[in-house]
Amino acid sequence: MSGLNKGKHMIIEIDNIRCSVVETGIENERLDFLKSLLEHNGYDVKVLTEEPKEGSTLTTYTLGVTDILFNPVVDVYKRELRSLTGHRVTPAYWLQKSVAESEAEVNYWNLRY
Repeated sequence: MSGLNKGKHMIIEIDNIRCSVVETGIENERLDFLKSLLEHNGYDVKVLTEEPKEGSTLTTYTLGVTDILFNPVVDVYKRELRSLTGHRVTPAYWLQKSVAESEAEVNYWNLRY
């Protein structure tokens, strides 16, 4: 589940360490993207391999960070995170939309004097 689709802040134990849940049920490609992004921003990332659902052989993961105050909704919309290229992480970047859209420094207001 995408971390931007839920507002509830969940904490679980991964490797006997309390972690804030970033996303659950993600596949390997999404895991690699988020893990590198979060580590680039200084977070200690932990991964929990989930049991395959009945009738499926697909491996999914739960991704967490050891900072129990981390909330992806807050940090993405407050633009607290930086991409690997140094741009502020937007919701489009977090959700891995098109590069042109996600790397743009979009502001939701107009500054007038």
